[in-house]
Amino acid sequence: MPSLQSAPLAIEFSKVAKFFGPVQVLHDISFDLESGKIFGLVGENGAGKSTLMKILAGYETLTSGAIFLDGHKTQFTGSRQAEANGVVMIHQEFSLAEDLTIAQNIFLGRELRRGWLLDDVAMERETRLVLDLVGLDAKPDTRVVDLIVAERQLVEIAKALSRKAKLLIMDEPTAALTPAEIERLFALIEQLHADGVTILYISHKLEEVKRISHEIVVMRDGRLIEKRPTSSLSTQQMANLMVGRELADVYPIKTPWPEAGAPLLAVSHLNVAGWASEVSFEVRAGEILGFAGLVGSGRTELFEGLLGLRASHAAQVILAGQAWEQRTPKEAVRRGLSYLSEDRKNKGLHVHLGLRENLTLMALERYLKPLLSLKNERIALARAAEEFDIRTGSLDIPASSLSGGNQQKLALAKVLHPQPKVVVLDEPTRGVDVGAKRDIYFLIQGLAAKGHGVVIISSELVELIGLCHRVAVMRSGRLVATLGANELNEQALISYATGTH
Repeated sequence: MPSLQSAPLAIEFSKVAKFFGPVQVLHDISFDLESGKIFGLVGENGAGKSTLMKILAGYETLTSGAIFLDGHKTQFTGSRQAEANGVVMIHQEFSLAEDLTIAQNIFLGRELRRGWLLDDVAMERETRLVLDLVGLDAKPDTRVVDLIVAERQLVEIAKALSRKAKLLIMDEPTAALTPAEIERLFALIEQLHADGVTILYISHKLEEVKRISHEIVVMRDGRLIEKRPTSSLSTQQMANLMVGRELADVYPIKTPWPEAGAPLLAVSHLNVAGWASEVSFEVRAGEILGFAGLVGSGRTELFEGLLGLRASHAAQVILAGQAWEQRTPKEAVRRGLSYLSEDRKNKGLHVHLGLRENLTLMALERYLKPLLSLKNERIALARAAEEFDIRTGSLDIPASSLSGGNQQKLALAKVLHPQPKVVVLDEPTRGVDVGAKRDIYFLIQGLAAKGHGVVIISSELVELIGLCHRVAVMRSGRLVATLGANELNEQALISYATGTH
């Protein structure tokens, strides 16, 4: 692959404003970014971070104001023009063509040719180079649909690297990555910085922003709040600037593990073809049970098998005191088990539908009297928007119009709307800001306090330690340990997950 080194770009935003219809989402944003630095861009969900970056990268147009690159007023008419000028954006939501191969996605729209024919050999050769850079061990001819979420994230990063960026915008690039993959990405970012690339790093993981960036830009409610050297701010100060108030402890105080009573969910010797072998576990009323493990350990696939989304077999599954043999997603909801997918765009929400339709989809019977009551649906949506702090100028919009974090809140509201006895939350705070994370943590504890059983699958070990009564650790498709609250620490979880315990 050609060298990534290039002349860096300096950026200036001058009174940038953006309206979506009557709703103003950016208010006279003005600041400049020096070339060749790493900038952390932080703010709550709906603060306008991604919208501002999409304007810079040609995906959206500004309503008023101006953007200057190296002193020249610039407004790209599309992402292809931006990329031709060295401005490349890695999106929080994947923009991959799932039915195409990795190599076809990497070169989509700029295919290499040999005469009249596509040069597949050259494209696969260069794809291997960028896959090696991001640490993805996959063949270039692998179809994207066959990749797990973390692998798709690495393909997105590889795709951006192949475009020889002068200015690289990374929107939540580590949301689906393991600690080892994050370390690989950070080493790559440092190399890009050394090569002169200007980097804008958007993340809700403030520890990462603190570690990787030179300067911090804080946005709130579509306005610039602060631009300061990273070294002058602690992560707590960043969080306070983001939310406009002092944040108390992020995690609620743990309640004792509920030892008494029969489990709400008891799974015996569950096997999921190609992913999980002989896994047994229990979840009690009032318990928060975590599942840890590296990417590929089988955590997500285990629960997809439990719900009948994958081929599976179990010796026995008991849900709410009754044997459950014909396991399907519909039957799971009817019996009181809800599942929030880690892939909210493709599996968690119907992003082309409205907020109302998404919220009530799993509990439509409640609104059929005998015809569908739109009034009651709207009342339920207004209540959910307030309870889950879904920030939007209007409730009458498609889910695709929400920011990533607000989509996550809607997906969470959706799976809780049927009032399940047991809820499985896969990466429940992915792409969610620190204030919303705290709200979700207290919401989860509230569910447990009301007698629900909660399962959390998370790649954030600190999240599992701070929230769960017990954590089950998977490795290579097997459950290798279940640790109680007094045994939980990052070193123990990592050692079991990697087989070094």
